[in-house]
Amino acid sequence: MSLPTQGTEVRLAARPEGWPTLDTFSVVRANVPLVGASQVLVRNLVMSVDPYMRGRMNDVRSYVPPFAVGKALDGGAVGEVIQSDSPGLAVGDLVQHGLGWREFAVVGAASAVKVDPSVTSVGAPLGVLGMPGQTAYAGLLKAARFRPGDVVFVSGAAGAVGSLVGQIARLLGAGKVIGSAGSAEKVAYLTEELGFDEAFNYKDGPVRAQLEKAAPKGIDVYFDNVGGEHLEAALEVATWGARFALCGAVSQYNEKGELIGPRNLMQAIGKGITLRGFLVAEYEDLKDEFRTVMNGWLAEEKITYRETVTEGLENAPAAFIDMLRGGNIGKMLVKIAD
Repeated sequence: MSLPTQGTEVRLAARPEGWPTLDTFSVVRANVPLVGASQVLVRNLVMSVDPYMRGRMNDVRSYVPPFAVGKALDGGAVGEVIQSDSPGLAVGDLVQHGLGWREFAVVGAASAVKVDPSVTSVGAPLGVLGMPGQTAYAGLLKAARFRPGDVVFVSGAAGAVGSLVGQIARLLGAGKVIGSAGSAEKVAYLTEELGFDEAFNYKDGPVRAQLEKAAPKGIDVYFDNVGGEHLEAALEVATWGARFALCGAVSQYNEKGELIGPRNLMQAIGKGITLRGFLVAEYEDLKDEFRTVMNGWLAEEKITYRETVTEGLENAPAAFIDMLRGGNIGKMLVKIAD
């Protein structure tokens, strides 16, 4: 086939104040760069939208540079090599890389990880076998120092990370696994498909009251994807010496006014609670272990996962906004091509 000279890409049109809108993005046609030494041209098949991307839309100093206005966004993607100047990658290989949000990407061979063509789904390296999966595994085992018998509470439990945290805790001998989510459908998913012992819809009433009912003897581990009211409630219900893994605070990413809590951090003093914020990059040394263990669990059908897939690169902005509003179950992906 002839090589493309132009392709579609999604750019940051303006920095959002509060919730992003479709006007935050622009979908344009752009020239495809020439392939240089030790590079490959990839036709992207699927890309990831993740909560952390919202923070990169702000012009603030953080652990990763902000997106540039007028430039294509980036993020995890899986695609097919259609041109190669690398001896380690051939035309036809599937690779995972960090230049999503575009139809075609020129990627340094060192930044392209070959994907096993027998993978359970083309999106699995971006979800259950990728960053969300490793975040769940490392966050629970290392940041939260999980121990068998722990009562574990997971907020945002029907998302890409939370849904795996609960299952991993159950497989490793948790005393009880509790999850919160934002709809009756998600609550049923947690208890009926994923094996959570208890789950509640945080929209049905105060989080603290629902958590106290689910965990009358308290929680030993809290895996926080939400922050705000959830974190306050977890501090109140925690046992002495509880361990909190602070992974995200999606309830606050788009708020412009006064943020909700936590206003009760003194609970951490009196109860000897450890609050450990973490980034998955801290645990790169666990990557091989995680993939081996997770592949084993998948082969044995001990882990299940869902993907919410939006069709078409032009619909990536809508998928991203929908994900921030909780419109996904499991991993949110955008299908770019077959």
